Amino acid sequence: MRLDDVDGTAVDSTVVDAASVKQIVQQAAAIGQRLWIRPADTPAS
Repeated sequence: MRLDDVDGTAVDSTVVDAASVKQIVQQAAAIGQRLWIRPADTPAS
């Protein structure tokens, strides 16, 4: 989730695979965005 700079609320949410996380984190860091990264919920088996 991308977080609002003022109050920390979620601005948008994106589900990505592990290979994409590094790229997304680098892009956010380059422009000073804050992210909240958490594992995706998986269905019970």
